[in-house]
Amino acid sequence: MDLNSRTLLLALSALVFCPSCANIRPPEPPSLHLPKPPSDLRAVRKGNQVMLSWTVPTVTTDREAIRTLGPTLICRGNEASLDQCHQIAHVPPAKVLSGKKQADTFTDNLPQSEPADNPAALDTYAVEVLNPAGRGGGLSNQVRVPLIRTLPPPADFTAKVTSEGVVLSWTSPPPPQIADVQYTVHIDRRQEGSANSVLAGQVPLTNERNFNFTDSNIEWQSTYEYRADIITGIPQENKPPIEVAGDDTPEIKVFADDIFPPTVPVGLQAVFSGPGQQPFVDLIWAPDTDADLAGYNVYRREDSGGSVKPNVELLKTPAYRDAQVAPGKTYSYAVTAVDLRGNESARSEEASETVP
Repeated sequence: MDLNSRTLLLALSALVFCPSCANIRPPEPPSLHLPKPPSDLRAVRKGNQVMLSWTVPTVTTDREAIRTLGPTLICRGNEASLDQCHQIAHVPPAKVLSGKKQADTFTDNLPQSEPADNPAALDTYAVEVLNPAGRGGGLSNQVRVPLIRTLPPPADFTAKVTSEGVVLSWTSPPPPQIADVQYTVHIDRRQEGSANSVLAGQVPLTNERNFNFTDSNIEWQSTYEYRADIITGIPQENKPPIEVAGDDTPEIKVFADDIFPPTVPVGLQAVFSGPGQQPFVDLIWAPDTDADLAGYNVYRREDSGGSVKPNVELLKTPAYRDAQVAPGKTYSYAVTAVDLRGNESARSEEASETVP
């Protein structure tokens, strides 16, 4: 057997005893370590600012863990869909925390030429996260932001505490007349010590100049902070309108001090018990409807003398029986309402009764 034949035989034997050797795959190319594009980019517009936020990638497009990142490109264009990044800014590299999600943010100030009176005008935003070598895995999801011009905040924003609640007042010029676009003043309230604000109320903006709103949904003896902005509502077919918030008024602080007495009781009647019984006078009156009512006081006056309060404790019901009466005397009565903070109303109209 010659040398060439022996070499061929050895090669065939190797294939017989190592069948898997024939399936060896070509080596895969090394990973480029491209960060996986974010898929949760969000955009919120407030006045002429657009606040962007997204989750920092923790893996590459090859599903490998990321240890370090490069900068993030901020992309903006007026196309309906961006096919490449029109860079307007960049965010310094984010620190990658192993196994933890973290958010990154950027605030874009719209150019003076951008806001318009066209409700259909939109800008498209995306971000692209790069690796330390300056290469990225592509654009994130894209979000569209309305460019309609927002209105300045209400002027002369003030608050006054009344018995009905906190009355907020402001002035505003007539809004622009853009087809189907509506403007509404939103009033936010935050109770001192709370991190979150709630919508206290909203008032449509009309051609009037002076406006007010009463916030009755408060707790007395609490401190509140109020601010207001004007929301621009852009209609959508078969969808709720898109709402774009304008800038806020300066925050005003109010202490809801309840120094306001309840409503004066009405309908007081005084009725003698009648002959043949122990003498007494029954009093009844219409119930007071104040939510913070604590009870009632009764005041009795004999003829032209001074008045006394026969009840020791507040009456919980609108009725009282006065058994400390004597025959031949005339008694005049009045009642007051008292709230939970001790504020007492003025006295009701008197009702008189003579004991035979």
